[in-house]
Amino acid sequence: MPTSIFAGIVIWAVISGTVAVVGGGGFQRSLTLHRSFRNDERVDFGQLRARDRLRHGRLLQSIDGIVGFPLAGSYDPYTVGLYYTQVSIGTPAQVFHVQIDTGSDVLWVSCSQCSGCPTSTGLSIQLNAFDPSSSSTATIVSCSSSLCSLGTDSSDSACNSETDQCSYRFTYGDGSGTVGNYVYDVLHLETVVGSTWTTNNSAKVVFGCSEQVTGDLIKTDRAVDGIFGFGQQAMSVVSQLASEGATPQVFSHCLRGDSAGGGILVLGEIVEPGIVYTPLVQSQPHYNLNLQSISIDDETVSIPSSAFTTSSTSGTIVDSGTTLAYLAESAYDPFVSAISNAVAQSVRPLLSQGTQCYLITASVDQIFPNVSLNFAGGASMILKPEDYLLQANSINGAEVWCIGFQQTQSQELTILGDLVLQDKIIVYDLEHQRVLHR
Repeated sequence: MPTSIFAGIVIWAVISGTVAVVGGGGFQRSLTLHRSFRNDERVDFGQLRARDRLRHGRLLQSIDGIVGFPLAGSYDPYTVGLYYTQVSIGTPAQVFHVQIDTGSDVLWVSCSQCSGCPTSTGLSIQLNAFDPSSSSTATIVSCSSSLCSLGTDSSDSACNSETDQCSYRFTYGDGSGTVGNYVYDVLHLETVVGSTWTTNNSAKVVFGCSEQVTGDLIKTDRAVDGIFGFGQQAMSVVSQLASEGATPQVFSHCLRGDSAGGGILVLGEIVEPGIVYTPLVQSQPHYNLNLQSISIDDETVSIPSSAFTTSSTSGTIVDSGTTLAYLAESAYDPFVSAISNAVAQSVRPLLSQGTQCYLITASVDQIFPNVSLNFAGGASMILKPEDYLLQANSINGAEVWCIGFQQTQSQELTILGDLVLQDKIIVYDLEHQRVLHR
């Protein structure tokens, strides 16, 4: 296998919005990143909680250029409520729009003859379904194939003994799910050199072709063609490409949080001044981090240490497929109380659908404190007010802002979703088993 040109790649991101990419041969390349913060959200918390439930259940050849996936969408529930990208699969290429999700492993798309797969959507995209028979390079993955065994340990694959096809069945927390078979085919990759995007590279990967979807996956309001899992298990596209030496064992994303939404995800490392890292918790299926404490204006919130313990049902997870953010049950009330005490002289508190809200007449940035999530290794993620609050509505000219963090019911599980991840550079370094952020 020839040495990948990705060896030693570093992507430099600077606050001005330009990203310079240093690749093989020492030449420079550049992209554009936009960093901004939302300030005009109107959110129905019941709607967001219901939509997030389904996500919590699931929690080559040489490539010339930096592999990237331009993103569309946003976490705004009144427009999109998710981030998605476009992928091209097969020969000739068939185009699909898929949600990016760091909380699951597998790339899957709707298959032709799929039962329940939406054929229309409220998004400004055209839905499609993959037809293996229409691709000259497609191969159905058999049970005996070594490709099928990639997902055995993580339960991402199984064997359909009746058809001898490598299959999958994913069930989500609200009862919705998908069933299908794995296909091995060409994934066409967009790469960037300088400021130019091209689709001149490809690699064969295993992905899912769903024959049935149920529950919320049937709904058409924000339907896409499937899910692009960026988990760290062997069946993920990131792991497949890295194992072939085609791309590095690291990917990064920046999710725009303004009204335009969008963003960028690249298979490479984004580095900028002030970026910090924390190690991943070992032997966990998701991107689990060791959250040690939460502080508000440098004052540590009194939270039981058990709230941060990692196990199969507890801990802290980074998940781009979750719209809001969720705090462990025993951490939620102390956190909300600490915020309320910090702003008691400047706001009028009120409850909305069981969520703590505040009526304010000045700028939210002037009233509310910064919050620090403190992780192992001395890394802290600083949250500005817009990163933990959401504007709900207005009353007589005064704005109503609500706590965006929700309480995880009957679990000591903290989930860092798009509310927290927006407008930050997040790097998932699988080789060194760490997550970097700024």
